[in-house]
Amino acid sequence: MCNFAAQNINKNDMETTKIREEYATCPIRNIISKFGDKWSLLVLYHLHKSGNGVLRFSEIHHQMADCSQKMLSQTLKNLEKTQLISRKVYPVVPPKVEYALTEKGCSLVPIIDNLIAWAKDNFFQNSVVF
Repeated sequence: MCNFAAQNINKNDMETTKIREEYATCPIRNIISKFGDKWSLLVLYHLHKSGNGVLRFSEIHHQMADCSQKMLSQTLKNLEKTQLISRKVYPVVPPKVEYALTEKGCSLVPIIDNLIAWAKDNFFQNSVVF
C-alpha cells in the first residue's frame, strides 16, 4: 500500500510539473501575466491616442478617473517592467515624470485597435463606445 501511494504521488508530481511547464510556454497565459490586468491596455491606448505619444501621470489619471492613483502607479510600473512603456524623470521641483510607448509598446497598437474594432462590431451596436 505504501509503495503504491508513493508511486501515485511521484506520478502526480510529474504531471503537475508537466502542467506547469505547459503554463510557462502558453502564449495566452504569458500575455495575461504581462498586461492582461484591468488597466494596462487602457493606459497603452491613451498613450497612443495622445497628441505626441507622451503623457504625465496626472494626464493619464485624468483620462482614467475610475482607476485609483495606487492602481495606476502599479500598472505603470508593470508596463515599464515589461518594456511596453518608458518613464522619463526630469530633475525639477516639483518632480516631472513622463510616460511614452516604447517600440515594443507601439507594436501592440494595431492589435489594440483591432480589439476595439472587434468590440464595437460585437458588443456595442446600440451603445456609446470610445
